[in-house]
Amino acid sequence: MGLTIYGIPQSRALRVLWLAKELGIDYKNVPITNTGGSREPDFLKINPNGHIPAIEDDGVVLCESLAINLYLSKKYGGDLQPKNIADEGRALQWSFWAVTEAEGPALTLLMKRMNPATPDSEVAAANAKLGAALKVLDGALAGKDYLLGSSFSIADLNVAAVLAWLQMAKFDLAPYPNVGAWLGRCLGRPAFAAARGGK
Repeated sequence: MGLTIYGIPQSRALRVLWLAKELGIDYKNVPITNTGGSREPDFLKINPNGHIPAIEDDGVVLCESLAINLYLSKKYGGDLQPKNIADEGRALQWSFWAVTEAEGPALTLLMKRMNPATPDSEVAAANAKLGAALKVLDGALAGKDYLLGSSFSIADLNVAAVLAWLQMAKFDLAPYPNVGAWLGRCLGRPAFAAARGGK
């Protein structure tokens, strides 16, 4: 059966596609979008929420991009998997942090870039929340190349995949130099470029 990833690179499915490229997993990509196919009955059997991404992996069906990535990382192992229970906890912590602290405001700023009519009050609130979050991340990265130490891990991939929206939004990371350098290292990986290009 193998792994099937539902979604397109121009969506949250990029996060899963990136990990699959990092791990060298063979997969089938079904290019469903949230506006084309995700509400069809066949897909709703896979994800009743009607959103992408979702996966089928040898009978295991999952949705929610970062949960999928944590599962795939643990199943397929390799260098991205945390080396001990403490680092596994930190990988979970940073993945949840990305969704609860960074994703919402980052998406608002990306939408502002795409739609200038986004209300200024929403943009101001997003900048304030994101600034506070990035200050925390910048401190966590002080003196380290990556979140769990000296090597790239699933924690970095999950957080960087969310913060990739900041790159698209042309967000100025100069006040957060550790974040800027770290994000450049993460998004400069060949697997990210391959996933984004759909190759």
